[in-house]
Amino acid sequence: MSRVVLVTGCSTGGIGYSLAQEFAGQGCIVYATSRRLETIADFGDPNIHRLAFDVTSDDSVQSGIQEILAREGKLDIVVNNAGMICPGPLIDISLDVVRKTFETNTFSILRVARAVIPEMAKRKQGVIVNMGSIVGQVPTPWNGVYCASKAAVDSISSVLSMECKPLGIKVFHVAPGAVTSNIADTAANNFSLAPDSLYKSYLANIMDRIYSSQGPGSMPTRTFAKEIVAKTLQKTPPLYGRDTGNRMETILKEAIIPFVFVYVR
Repeated sequence: MSRVVLVTGCSTGGIGYSLAQEFAGQGCIVYATSRRLETIADFGDPNIHRLAFDVTSDDSVQSGIQEILAREGKLDIVVNNAGMICPGPLIDISLDVVRKTFETNTFSILRVARAVIPEMAKRKQGVIVNMGSIVGQVPTPWNGVYCASKAAVDSISSVLSMECKPLGIKVFHVAPGAVTSNIADTAANNFSLAPDSLYKSYLANIMDRIYSSQGPGSMPTRTFAKEIVAKTLQKTPPLYGRDTGNRMETILKEAIIPFVFVYVR
């Protein structure tokens, strides 16, 4: 029987879109989601279903999960990929934007987990993949809010993996580095430095930081997706939390830029 997969954050040109394509290519039934359906181009694949799904809304998450379960009867794999970048100096970013970033990048993982774990626990099986970032371990200037939100994803994933182990559910955390996607363009288009900012003279540096993961050495999104999907679909996927006593690093040469690499634990 085909495995049923939910991938959040599947806007065209992003990591989620490629993950959906790769899961479908491996014979899975995929639900590719985004807050607005118009941001997801038609996949042209009958095994991929587009679904409106706002990870910051309890009602949207619950109704989306229930729709999948009503149609498929199960949900085998969830990839929490939805995210946003929040560039700029920490003291310049409004707390409303900080909250929005954490709602999207961090709290959404708990929101989705609470919706999917009860069904997975009944079957004593399921896989949850949480998309973090290498900057969750190696924070960088001009991107502090994003770094903090992804550091929280790391901690949540570690604890969730331990708490889900007796339920038969496996959790792992993926920390990509330089992977080609549309996330930098989205962030740059929405970014502006306040006229009275103490960091006006650093505007060029901030813009460089936004695009630092999108240079010629960054890993193609499809290459990254193939790597992650292959690991997720293994009979015993690798590395579920610190309680195993094991850590594994997957360093893919195409992704390496100074201090940035792809890390899977």
